[in-house]
Amino acid sequence: MSKKEFVGLSCITVGTGQGGTISMLARVSVVDPRGSVLYDAYVQPTSKVESYRFATTGLDASYFVNGEYPVPFEEAQLTVARWFAGKIVVGHQLWLDLQVLGLPHPAVDTRDVSLYLPFRATLKRPNEILGLPTLVWHLMRRKIQAGFLDSAENARAAMDLYQSYETQWEDNVQQDLWPCALPPVAFARHYT
Repeated sequence: MSKKEFVGLSCITVGTGQGGTISMLARVSVVDPRGSVLYDAYVQPTSKVESYRFATTGLDASYFVNGEYPVPFEEAQLTVARWFAGKIVVGHQLWLDLQVLGLPHPAVDTRDVSLYLPFRATLKRPNEILGLPTLVWHLMRRKIQAGFLDSAENARAAMDLYQSYETQWEDNVQQDLWPCALPPVAFARHYT
């Protein structure tokens, strides 16, 4: 087993750019191994929002105007970087979260449940990136994302899924038998 601490991560994005196709951080959640929230923040947009992606996020402009949130992007980025320092980060499609956060992280210190080959083999879809709700339902018989996306719920679900297979996963890592597929090459700069 790894002697490092673990944190779970999930982000929710809104769209910027023409047609809202470029993802921009809107909310970020970090949880501990028990699922307790360590950090959860709505983040001020750094560009004009073209699409709040309301159908999946449930977000609209009201989330980004007043009150204790949203926090400035740089503050969220720095806070998350502090939580990551020296830890193993667990999540689903972590490359997308690292991209919108603008943060790199050592590849060896990531546990991405979307890339874990035994999960894909169990579901007989070896070359497919499966959604987190699909993985959690088929491997844990638990439903998530019944309504809008919730980054804290997703971070907890990824952590729970990882922990359900932690012994096998970490045994493979200790034996230098990396048990995961590689993330898309376009995101390589987010892994050190």
